Amino acid sequence: MRKSLLNKYQVTNVPIVIKPLYYFYSYSVALILLAYALLIHITSKIQITGQENLGKNSNYIFCHWHTFIPLYFCVFLRKNSQIWMQHPFWYMKPIHLLLRITGVEKIILGSTGHSSRDAANQLVEYLKKGYSTVMLPDGPNGPPFIMKKGILHVSKQSQVPIVPIQFEVTKFFEGSTWDQKKWPYPFSTIKVQIGMPMKVTDSNFEDVINNLSKALG
Repeated sequence: MRKSLLNKYQVTNVPIVIKPLYYFYSYSVALILLAYALLIHITSKIQITGQENLGKNSNYIFCHWHTFIPLYFCVFLRKNSQIWMQHPFWYMKPIHLLLRITGVEKIILGSTGHSSRDAANQLVEYLKKGYSTVMLPDGPNGPPFIMKKGILHVSKQSQVPIVPIQFEVTKFFEGSTWDQKKWPYPFSTIKVQIGMPMKVTDSNFEDVINNLSKALG
């Protein structure tokens, strides 16, 4: 019952009769999440290393484990020149709005089992045009910390390198969802390690799977 309710509607087909309430819910949650991210960003000590690994005029596929989604939003408030692929179901609308508010230029609807191939093809075309993105290699449904190959296929087709990001936080609340999202408390210390870009080819595909998993921690 719960599963069927969650999966009954996508963001594109919510019934018109409940759209006012739906948009009120979506914008309210998005603004609450934005306020939370601003609070953590302002009050926490954020230490970022590895920025020298990134070229000034290059685009990348940034990635981290699903558990660190709140930390990514708290650390990186602006997401310039980015296109994201996102889960299409109705309850994701607040995240879509938050992404747009923080600078993501386009949301492509699609995930595993839900037009994922078409969405990935669209993403590849945007990457070829110079946009960056963020992908979570163990999402959207886990299992946690297990690398899926979709991100490597997108990198190989677009010829845009993958950049792993690691997070550490001193004080946080851990959620009860499958990915056990880590929600940092104010006045935490957040350490971010940006890894070396990894370009995927036919010849190094399996090596990148292993190296990327290690780089993500």
